[in-house]
Amino acid sequence: MRNKLIENVEQSSLREDKLQFAIGDTVDVHTRIQEGDKERIQKFSGVVIARRGSGTREMFTVRRIVQGEGVERTFPVNSPKVAAIDIKRHARVRRAKLFYLRDLTGKATRLRERGAKPWEIEATK
Repeated sequence: MRNKLIENVEQSSLREDKLQFAIGDTVDVHTRIQEGDKERIQKFSGVVIARRGSGTREMFTVRRIVQGEGVERTFPVNSPKVAAIDIKRHARVRRAKLFYLRDLTGKATRLRERGAKPWEIEATK
């Protein structure tokens, strides 16, 4: 009985526009920043390395490299502060969490592109 009540309350807090992205995607997360009485949108670009939780508690973590130092930021999926997510690249990954990227540097952090295979491209020509 209690779970049904919680589900009904959570349904009202979920986003209408579902954010469609996956682990390994390179994304731009547009967040609303309140500065005094003004509001602006700030962009955070990086690779989605983790996604956890469900319902209103769902979160995702984005990692990027800034001046040789790794920076990670965690965002709630259903937050009104997250204005939009633009997907730049889709990567082909075999894990749900990409925490191993924290130990890698330089070209080793590149992920394989998801999409058409090289032999499928030649067959369409």
